[in-house]
Order: sequence, then structure tokens, then C-alpha cells
Amino acid sequence: MIFASPLITGRLVQRYKRFLADIVLDDGSPITSSVPNTGSMLGLTDPGIRVWLSHSDGLKRKYPHTLQLVEAQGTMVGINTGLPNRIAEEAILSGLLPSLRGYAELRREQRYGSNSRIDILLRGTERPDAYVEVKNVHFSRSPGLAEFPDSPTARGAKHLEELGNMIENGHRGIMLYVIQRGDCERLRICGDLDPVYAAAFERAMRRGVEAYAVKCHITPEGIAAISTMPIID
Repeated sequence: MIFASPLITGRLVQRYKRFLADIVLDDGSPITSSVPNTGSMLGLTDPGIRVWLSHSDGLKRKYPHTLQLVEAQGTMVGINTGLPNRIAEEAILSGLLPSLRGYAELRREQRYGSNSRIDILLRGTERPDAYVEVKNVHFSRSPGLAEFPDSPTARGAKHLEELGNMIENGHRGIMLYVIQRGDCERLRICGDLDPVYAAAFERAMRRGVEAYAVKCHITPEGIAAISTMPIID
């Protein structure tokens, strides 16, 4: 996934109202940027951290800048939750995930379950359809360890239940975690911050849902999945 234009750098002043951030650009200009992330962004919003933003010339946009990357714990972290689906699609099409190779068709944002949309649907003529739910991961409290989620997510638990239902209907259910930071080598489900999601994950695994995690290489030029990583207990 390559950014459409060079990113602009600055320093974070504050994030507020979830969707906004005040930033001072490196040239000294104060701006307000949109934040494409509804989560808590725990550990990624300290005042003064280095940030990277894209800029749009669209006349209808109230805030032309969009926060894309932040620097935390000495590494670049992607915070845009609109990008993991693209990163996941590229990873699947490149063959990075062996179990998802060989499907003839890949569709995005297909309706399924109870008023939901699956992020990626894989179809082939001689194998079950694969319903792939993609989750963005950027939370880390321990060196080398990524964790999900960073705050309670009832929606995430619902998706796990619906993937299990797809398996009971004869399909494959896939949970794919995209780790948008380059300093982690393994992933753990964060049961202390969201025990409901952790229980839903365990139930989904018992029902046959498959879970995979991919590590990303992040630069101001783009973000790409480069390898898989284990999911640990």
C-alpha cells in the first residue's frame, strides 16, 4: 500500500473528540487534522510525539490533513483503520498466507451474517468460501508483543460469533489481524482490557474459526505486510 503523495511531518499537540487532532507542522504551522480511528489509540497520543499526515486538495473537506502514522516506543505505527483491508488484500494476493492461496475470486465488503459486511470474501470452484474479517492492531505494552483489542469492542465480539456461524454453514471463517507496527513479533488477545472479546475469541477457535496475524513494514512512503507472526495465549 503506497501513499498517494508524500506525507507531511509534525508534532502532536492533542487528540480530541476521537476524530480530531491539533498538530504543529515542522514549518511551525498549527493545523487541525482528521483522525481515521475510532478506537482509544492507547499509548499513541502523547503530546509532542512525531506524526505523519497526508494532505488532500478536495474542496469539500473541512480538514484537509489526515493523520496516518505516529512514532511510539521508537517505531512508526500506522493508525488509519481504513488501510488494513487494503494491506490484507495485498497480503492475500501476494501469497503471504499459504492457507488463503488459490482462490479464484476476491471480493470486498460483502453482506453476510446479521446486518454485517465481511471485509474480504474469497471464492473458488472446488473449496469452501472463505469469510475474512480484518482487524487493525497497533497496541503494544511489552517489547515485541502486539495486543488486540486496546479497548472493549462489542462489534469485534459480534464478528467472531458470525464467523463461527459461517463455519456451521459449511464455509471457512478467518480472523486476520494486521499489525501496523514494525517492532512486534507475536500477537496476544488482550483479555484484561476486554474479557468479553477474549471469551468470544476462545469460543470462535473452538468452533473452527482460523486466526492469522501479519506483520507490516512501515515507512512514510507506504505500508506493506511482510510476514506472518504467531498468536500466543
